[in-house]
Amino acid sequence: MSKVAIIPARGGSKRIPRKNLLPFDGVPMIVRSIRTALESGLFDQVVVSTDDAEIADVARTQGAQVPFLRPEELADDFTGTAAVIVHALQQLPAFDYACCVYATAPLLQAHYLRQGIELLEQHPDKSFAFSVCSFGFPVQRALTLDGQGALKALYPEFRHTRSQDLPEAFQDAGQFYWGRSEAWLRGEAVYSPASLPVVLPRHLVQDIDTPEDWKRAEYLYAALKAGGELQ
Repeated sequence: MSKVAIIPARGGSKRIPRKNLLPFDGVPMIVRSIRTALESGLFDQVVVSTDDAEIADVARTQGAQVPFLRPEELADDFTGTAAVIVHALQQLPAFDYACCVYATAPLLQAHYLRQGIELLEQHPDKSFAFSVCSFGFPVQRALTLDGQGALKALYPEFRHTRSQDLPEAFQDAGQFYWGRSEAWLRGEAVYSPASLPVVLPRHLVQDIDTPEDWKRAEYLYAALKAGGELQ
């Protein structure tokens, strides 16, 4: 079965400008994802979808392919990941499976990528498999602020329920999304019963949208590297 990794990496990030190219442990951030995808040995091609010539150049020097530049209308603040993957698949030869790998996933590990495709191959009735992790505290006990800045329960019906009696909840870990190519192209929803979870430990997960996120990712990366969990 043929497999392609597609790494979306636009040039116009706002909260952390040029974040795909900023140095992370000595190399541009996107290089981490490219190297992990290539070194996994899972993919027939590793493709970067970008609108940015500098990102394209860096990707090519690392062994990724950039056979097209993404059009401007798919590189704004409102375009979703699925639309970018569909566009890439429409430009490429046919593949059985396509894995979206985020460019800002420096804690990504190849064996979880492998776990994802093995899981999907074992379940022909499913369309996707992607990385998740558990919430550190029951979401049913979340708090929010009212119009006057006072705390209130987001789900008051669970206010007196013991945390151990509440079902475990999971969040998207923001690292990778395996999918059957035809499912991507049909526009199937990724968040659905047609998806399978690849559960990651919470200490391997850090979404990077703000400078605070970036700093926390650096701390986690350094600790994991020192502990031998990352190369």
